[in-house]
Amino acid sequence: MTSTLQQQLVLEELSVPGFHRVVRARDAKSGLDAIIAIHDLRLAKVSLGGTRIHAYETFEDALRDATRLARGMTFKSAASQSSWGGGKAVIIADPKKDKTEELLIAFAEAINLLKGEFICAEDSGCTPNDIAIIAEHTPYAVGLPESSGNPSPFTAWGVFRGIQAVMNHLFGSESVAGKTVAIQGLGSVGACLAETLFWHGAKLVITDIHMDHAEGLAKQFGAKLVEPDAIYEEPCDVFSPCALGAIINPESIERLRCRAIAGSANNQLLSESDAEELRRVGILYAPDFVINSGGLINVTQEVTKEGYNPRISRNKVDKIYDQLKLIFNIAKENGISTQKAIMQLIEYRLEYGIGRRVDPIYMHHAGISY
Repeated sequence: MTSTLQQQLVLEELSVPGFHRVVRARDAKSGLDAIIAIHDLRLAKVSLGGTRIHAYETFEDALRDATRLARGMTFKSAASQSSWGGGKAVIIADPKKDKTEELLIAFAEAINLLKGEFICAEDSGCTPNDIAIIAEHTPYAVGLPESSGNPSPFTAWGVFRGIQAVMNHLFGSESVAGKTVAIQGLGSVGACLAETLFWHGAKLVITDIHMDHAEGLAKQFGAKLVEPDAIYEEPCDVFSPCALGAIINPESIERLRCRAIAGSANNQLLSESDAEELRRVGILYAPDFVINSGGLINVTQEVTKEGYNPRISRNKVDKIYDQLKLIFNIAKENGISTQKAIMQLIEYRLEYGIGRRVDPIYMHHAGISY
């Protein structure tokens, strides 16, 4: 039976080339204006993606973000062999002013209308507690507080293991002790990464647009604090972007004073050509959808028949180290960028269905599987 709220929802199909499905969901009463983008379902009949709540300036900005991130989720799933289709949702709203329970419920009902093709998780502006509210009204939600919860520690651990792979490739040892890492962005992942690096002996240079927050972490970890725009020119072994995407571009590459780039930000490259330029100037790049896949790997364990086990998640995230070592070696042996190396592998897996999901998806909180 269709709920009254569903009757008020307007679901508009949008035509986006190369995408399985993109819909815009609107509800006048709650103020919901959301986009759900499903990029590719070759590795699973279901897509998974975070829900980003952000006050986009225009609808076009929101659509661009949703489709860009959904495409990245396809690549991330294929790279980590997590067996998902690539999806993403964005809600056009200020998370500090406009996020209400009514808005989240309306979004849950919009997900229900997709009949299981999209499963949502947390993202910027959408917390595990928000996901818990959404999960009361749809079975298609993961990352619940009582289950896998906040994925940030697992994402940060994966980035740390990726940095260790960088160290091994460049210096012959995975130790970060005495090495300098410049972290751009100190949100939940960046701050967790900074702490992990600190306890493993790294020297830190940090920045964030919220300088008060950054000052506190600088004192806590004995880090050098710089202005956001100055981070690019800081001499370091590893530049670790953990905030915005598209920050690796011709302009920033000229300013960088690092040996490698390894961070948690999504879509770090402005274009594929930037990866080739990094190779040309001798900067090792850890492809973002490999090194930042820890959160996806973690939440994937929530839908197994056995249910969530953090030890299994940790052990799987650890393998990011081996995956990156393989990519670095393939790129070196073939004289290609690391981005090209992983994209060739991903395209092969997608074309031939390698890693396609065969097990059902168990939504334990809702008592269903499909």
